[in-house]
Amino acid sequence: MTPEISELLARDISLRLQHVEHSRKRLRLSKLGPSCPKALWHSVHTPELAAPLPPWVHIKLMYGHILEALVLTLARAAGHRVEGEQDELVVNGVVGHRDAVIDGCVVDVKSSSVLALEKLKTGTIEQDDGFGYLDQLDAYLAGSVSDALVTVKDRGYLIGVGKELGHLALHEHKFRSEHIQERIVKYKRIVDSDTPPTCECGTETSGMSGNVKLDTRASYDEFRYVCHPHLRTFIYAKGPIYLTKVVKQPVYRGEKIPEVDKNGRIVYNGLLSF
Repeated sequence: MTPEISELLARDISLRLQHVEHSRKRLRLSKLGPSCPKALWHSVHTPELAAPLPPWVHIKLMYGHILEALVLTLARAAGHRVEGEQDELVVNGVVGHRDAVIDGCVVDVKSSSVLALEKLKTGTIEQDDGFGYLDQLDAYLAGSVSDALVTVKDRGYLIGVGKELGHLALHEHKFRSEHIQERIVKYKRIVDSDTPPTCECGTETSGMSGNVKLDTRASYDEFRYVCHPHLRTFIYAKGPIYLTKVVKQPVYRGEKIPEVDKNGRIVYNGLLSF
């Protein structure tokens, strides 16, 4: 990597970290994916109720920004025209910042797990996009319709970079203009309401015990404890499981699975350990 490219990478990383949202008191283009209406409302009206992020999540988020900046820098080093990085876009009053325009195409870069990367490679993300990557891309396309930098108006591209092995995947997505406009109208109606709507967090059975847990998307929602005040969190080897209904205490090989409260403090026999 040349000194010039290295300087560009450092500048891009700095720019991306500066654009990390600290205030969530408005709807954003990046938040137009599937969402529980109640959680969406609270993200705008009472963001202080969000579950605190553990330190390792902050590191993961920063690592994602660094990987995304690296991909764009390598694209530029390979001779592609990379423009419009972090340009502000506005769609029907909703603000956001796109990643970049590469060779006239709107591009969004995602640091991805092995599973997410496979969805991009096979195109199955079009049928299984639980985190709303395509909704976000649609929003950036909608905000770029009149942009002279964007010469390809009817489609955009997701570039996935593997967090574990550094593999890359490219997915072409056809712009769903009507879909994203309807989503914006719906979400604006939710956040403009004076009172929070009913929770629609997804749930599913957990094993054969009769326990019920939040599904994958709902498990990542920062307002899961607002939607489910009696939510119980058990720490398995592969990560936390959030149970909305506990019929049987979770155990593994005869030992109880550790339970924590929303602040990560261990719970013993229903009581907190201070």
